[in-house]
Amino acid sequence: MMKSIRNIMMVAAIALFAMSCKNETKPEVKTVEVATETSKTMNPNATYAKAEFTIEGMTCAMGCAKTIEKKIAKMDGVKSASVDFDKKLAMVEYDEAKVNPALLEQTVTKVSDTYKVTNMKAGSSSKTSCMEACDKTGCEGKTDAEKAACQEACSAKTASTVTKKTCCATKAKA
Repeated sequence: MMKSIRNIMMVAAIALFAMSCKNETKPEVKTVEVATETSKTMNPNATYAKAEFTIEGMTCAMGCAKTIEKKIAKMDGVKSASVDFDKKLAMVEYDEAKVNPALLEQTVTKVSDTYKVTNMKAGSSSKTSCMEACDKTGCEGKTDAEKAACQEACSAKTASTVTKKTCCATKAKA
């Protein structure tokens, strides 16, 4: 019995000595697959508009809001998209030639039947505001009341229905 304990102690000592003599450490190599995202090329001459709308029916920030945001962002012609779960608000900047508010609404409702788009507000945001566009086409000669009416029309209607011609239709005659 004494002999077997001595043999066990000897094996343990040799194993401990063998393990402690390793001075070489090999770095651990891990391979991680990275998803590469293809960047969209946006047309610098495109007319971009912004849409802001409420999304009803979302129940969580990650599953609902982020999924909707990703679906909208992947659309051809969408420059940027963000969905705020707490405010139930989506904001999208898009190329007016490729995307329209109805297409945005359709994309949201395709994600799930429980989502409903309300309070759609769309307006032109490319390079100049609606009022600046009116001024550049000769509306600077309008009265304050006419300019106020123009501004009201710009804020009340969507980009597809408000044009420079609409704002300047009642241009003051000199």
